[in-house]
Amino acid sequence: MIKIAMIEDDAELANVLTQYLAKYNIQITNYEDPFLALSAIALNPYDLIILDLTLPGMDGLEVCKKLLLKHNIPIIISSARSDITDKVIALELGADDYLPKPYDPRELEVRIKTILRRCSKELELLKPEAKKELFVLDEKKQEIYKDTKFIKFTPAEYEIMSLMCKRKGFVVSRYDILQNCSFVNTNEESGTLAVIINRIRAKIEQDPKNPKYFLTIRGSGYKLAE
Repeated sequence: MIKIAMIEDDAELANVLTQYLAKYNIQITNYEDPFLALSAIALNPYDLIILDLTLPGMDGLEVCKKLLLKHNIPIIISSARSDITDKVIALELGADDYLPKPYDPRELEVRIKTILRRCSKELELLKPEAKKELFVLDEKKQEIYKDTKFIKFTPAEYEIMSLMCKRKGFVVSRYDILQNCSFVNTNEESGTLAVIINRIRAKIEQDPKNPKYFLTIRGSGYKLAE
């Protein structure tokens, strides 16, 4: 449901538009008083505002200015005022569209959906792009991927790399690794911790002697970076 605040002192026109737009899943709440409208909009979320310029107590352009100072809501000016200056000022203030009266309600419906579609695309562009993780751990399958490619590890290597993935970006001490990785202690063929880590580096690093991802933090332990 699209929710729209209309600020229109012509109750008959507001009623006609409300009934027509309801057929297109657009809910209109009309405010004949601009002061009441400003208070209501501050308390209730709306997707768009339809604003008349000739209003009791406050000019529509002033209402437009107040709305745009406090809210990031698209505004369609709906006015019988034919002066091009009003149109220019409204658009310069930041109104999204100017629809001169009289008009067909079908045109208003199309303009509402066009503006909301455009605003939705703009919001998508402003969203920060999700960071793609280089190392992905699938605990159910007991598999680890680097850049979507499966890497085959021995049980001891998997235990260590799994722990590092879970604590990615943080320093993991040698003691923590030995406490959490049973294969490192029980499997004599696995070799020492340093040997196992060197084998891991050989599988995930381009230059194992100068690691970029599996880092040694002198005096503290190890860290998996991306």
